[in-house]
Amino acid sequence: MKYLIIFSLILLFTSCAKGTHVDACINDSYIYGFWGGLWHGIIAPVDLVLMIFSDTIVVYAPNNNGGWYALGFCLGAGILFGSSSKATNK
Repeated sequence: MKYLIIFSLILLFTSCAKGTHVDACINDSYIYGFWGGLWHGIIAPVDLVLMIFSDTIVVYAPNNNGGWYALGFCLGAGILFGSSSKATNK
């Protein structure tokens, strides 16, 4: 049941992903910063799967501001893939 809820939440959040053609993204004057990186990190798993089937989807925005975007991306990906295991004493 826990995995069904997690999957449903991931599907809900990633269904809001805006589709932009890669060439339009590169030629766009908008530079993605921390918040863009955070969002792209959260939707990265779905983007990765879709990227396999489409050449118009990328996981990482090519027009970003560098370190702040990367930090946001890592935090966003960490939200989904962060450690949630329980420590055990033996």
